[in-house]
Amino acid sequence: MKSMGIRLQYAPEAVPPLHEGLCESPDLEREVIVGGQAVDGVETITSFVYGDPEAYEALLADLETVLEYDITPTEDGFFLYLRRGLGADGLSLLNALAQETVVVVPPIEVRSDRTLRLTVVGHPAALTAVMDEVPDGMTMDVRWVSGDVTVTGTSITDRQQAALRAARAVGYYEIPRESGIEAVADELECAVSTASELVRRGEANAVDRVLEDEPSSIGE
Repeated sequence: MKSMGIRLQYAPEAVPPLHEGLCESPDLEREVIVGGQAVDGVETITSFVYGDPEAYEALLADLETVLEYDITPTEDGFFLYLRRGLGADGLSLLNALAQETVVVVPPIEVRSDRTLRLTVVGHPAALTAVMDEVPDGMTMDVRWVSGDVTVTGTSITDRQQAALRAARAVGYYEIPRESGIEAVADELECAVSTASELVRRGEANAVDRVLEDEPSSIGE
């Protein structure tokens, strides 16, 4: 079995309404789908959205396909439970990409640049066939391939981004280093241990994302 990280890009005229709203809203950053299924033309998903709950709820109110939803706000965004009709085609994107021996593995990242990031796992030949199942109006790039069963790395959170920006601002990344982690903690107004954890996790996720963005080819 192999794992493949893929990037799906919508053409401007093909972006689904909910994704388009996320792209256009200054109050929404991205959505990370952590689970879902499609049954009898109805898709049910759970996700975490980085952004303003009210801005997202306004998008849902404008969509006739939405059957049910529940929003639970948190510090960085909100958790979402959503049930919606799939429209005239009656086919979920997840089902379109899932071959007989391939599964789509959450999380699926919905970005504000009209792209999706996700992982598929299966036999090499079946993973190659996934490319033929990409719906019209989308293009696909292979970002990485692994010989192990794995998933896409965790995205950098808003708090981690703030920690990295603070570290850069105080000279933490200068050579030689101008300030230590204590200065980062002062900038963030948090404990030194918290600042250290945020910086280390942010650095790890940033490195993972850079390496993930290197295109790969599928080997047999």
